[in-house]
Amino acid sequence: MDDVTYDEALDWIERAIAARSHCAVVTPNPEIVMRARGDPEFRAVLRRACLAIPDGVGLLLAARLFGTPLREHVRGTDLVHRLAARSVAPGYRWFLLGAAEGVAEEAARALRGAYPGLNVVGAFAGDARPEGDAETRAAICAAGPVDVILVAYGAGAQERWLDRNLAVLDIAVGLGIGGVLNFLAGRSPRAPLWMRRLELEWLHRLLTEPWRWRRQLALPRFAALALLHAIARAAARRA
Repeated sequence: MDDVTYDEALDWIERAIAARSHCAVVTPNPEIVMRARGDPEFRAVLRRACLAIPDGVGLLLAARLFGTPLREHVRGTDLVHRLAARSVAPGYRWFLLGAAEGVAEEAARALRGAYPGLNVVGAFAGDARPEGDAETRAAICAAGPVDVILVAYGAGAQERWLDRNLAVLDIAVGLGIGGVLNFLAGRSPRAPLWMRRLELEWLHRLLTEPWRWRRQLALPRFAALALLHAIARAAARRA
């Protein structure tokens, strides 16, 4: 996890674009951390990413328990909006990948409307599996050079896609963004501002997408593990 603010993350992304670094940006939360604990290959993919923003509030709480607080909760959705605003003037070329059929195209239209002049050069649902890479690569190459790609295949699949494809496609920066395309396209409602301020966005997603309850069982497991680690660290310091 990188202790970055929004502005620092955006500055980092712009430097990576200028350097054509083929860098992946990942957005860990407690659910992703718990999955990585049980999947060494996925954990290695996350570690190869160039930037891991503190996207889940549970990670901020755990860091505070450990005595190493993170300075800002950098939400992936808000980072995308702020990056879009910064991308207009330099003309960064964006590509949107993933989600259900048609969602990426709807998200592209919404972004262009919200940020006039934003250069979204392509959108494609594609297939997250390696078997789908050839078709997806062809669609991206047909769009011309890409500076920023947003990949919305869900945790695990999107990070693996970025790990396989960024360098092959010579894309400067790729962001694994989960459900952000659904938010942008209006397919899923985002939590109201008051819930975001109270760090209850996770609860809003559970209420509006109740099928997520199995996935969110990782949250109490993460909380218990973080508390046990914090207690162990405190005991070791006192010993």
